[in-house]
Amino acid sequence: MLLAIDCGNTNTVFSIWNGDRFLTTWRIATDHKRTADEYFVWLSSLLMLTKTEAHITEAIISSTVPRVVFNLRVLCSRYFDCRPLVVGKPECHLPVAPRVDQGTTVGPDRLVNTVAGFDRHGGDLIVVDFGTATTFDVVDTDGAYVGGVIAPGVNLSLEALHMAAAALPHVDVTKPAKAIGTNTVACMQSGVYWGYIGLVEGIVREVRRERDRPLKVIATGGLAALFAQGTDLFASIEDDLTMHGLVLINEFNKETL
Repeated sequence: MLLAIDCGNTNTVFSIWNGDRFLTTWRIATDHKRTADEYFVWLSSLLMLTKTEAHITEAIISSTVPRVVFNLRVLCSRYFDCRPLVVGKPECHLPVAPRVDQGTTVGPDRLVNTVAGFDRHGGDLIVVDFGTATTFDVVDTDGAYVGGVIAPGVNLSLEALHMAAAALPHVDVTKPAKAIGTNTVACMQSGVYWGYIGLVEGIVREVRRERDRPLKVIATGGLAALFAQGTDLFASIEDDLTMHGLVLINEFNKETL
């Protein structure tokens, strides 16, 4: 079975793929100080509590936090006796190489989302990922990543607003009942929600103008479903997009050995 690990700036997601479906998916806060032994205690406890039978023989890692990769590698080699593929490393091949400026390092999560998005929806695609940063990945007709946009994430923007303005409280992200707030919290929620709707629609409009063609837009990430309530821009919401991409990349590398 395959252990797929997606390490983001906020959370790290572990999924177990049995060849046909994901048996389970768990997440833990990303912490570069967490050791391989701690990961294993956490994973083995969940496997036991949920009575999940999993014989892990291979692993693949996508990480936007380089400092956690070492301990994740140790986890896989020490406890599962396998050498994990790491997206973005030379030994991990992609179906189509990204076409970006020479010397540019593309985030592994963006490469994985590109592979998964192309598999499910074909080319001429924009993948919007609502994570710690809000990213827009442009997928060409042949499945190549050809660039994109990085904007501050929703929660990051809220935290910055709270930290910079002493009188403003910390608020949750939600769709407000009205655009015009009648109290401080409602004003902030409206600004963040409708501000991000405007940001997403504006960036997609400009990308479509530059590409001079219709581009399908799909969304992923924890807040994707919430923001989809405020716009008809998204053709699909993909909760498991990154994990699907990790499975595809792992299979591709096995076939090319």
